[in-house]
Amino acid sequence: MTSDTDGAAGPADGPDQPSDVELLRAHTAGDPVAFATLVNRHRDRLWSVALRTIGHPEDAADALQDALLSAHRNAGSFRGDAAVTTWLHRIVVNACLDRIRRNRTRPTVALPDDDLAGPADPRDPLAQRELAWEIERALSSLPDDQRAAVVLVDVEGYSVDEAAALLRCPPGTVKSRCSRGRAKLVPLLRGVRNPEGVDGVQPDGPPHRSEGAPGE
Repeated sequence: MTSDTDGAAGPADGPDQPSDVELLRAHTAGDPVAFATLVNRHRDRLWSVALRTIGHPEDAADALQDALLSAHRNAGSFRGDAAVTTWLHRIVVNACLDRIRRNRTRPTVALPDDDLAGPADPRDPLAQRELAWEIERALSSLPDDQRAAVVLVDVEGYSVDEAAALLRCPPGTVKSRCSRGRAKLVPLLRGVRNPEGVDGVQPDGPPHRSEGAPGE
């Protein structure tokens, strides 16, 4: 992930494409398509952060919508002291945590209606989906602050310093939250095997982020 203050342009950008900061500035200047271009560039990563943080697809979609509306309305508040992606992800994480606080009585994530019982090939798309649901269920059991830290560091691959910037807390706090969260996840995920390293939390340490992920 880039840490440049002018923002990463993203893997789909060519030399003639505007940077994230240029798009944000164009949006604040009245360009009607600049913000949509910016969001489309990073939508997959923003959705992943929202879904992992909140643990429920409908709430994640609502939180992401709230976050994007907030970013759209408050783009003028961006001061360039962090990458645009960091600014966007901070808004998404805060929107998710706000929604979690409003929905504390929501039960843990339920499996989809068409879920099939029984073992499956770990390389099978169905097995990958079931694995993802097991991880979501485990993450949803963590306290809000620990879940946010684990999602950012262990699932999304942010460094501790980057996660601290997103969560606006000291790096030591992120480390502590991750440590406590991992300790709670290990027994919950002990029976989950993920040989491909697909879409999962690694209890023994953070996964390596793949090259070319959006927002890097």
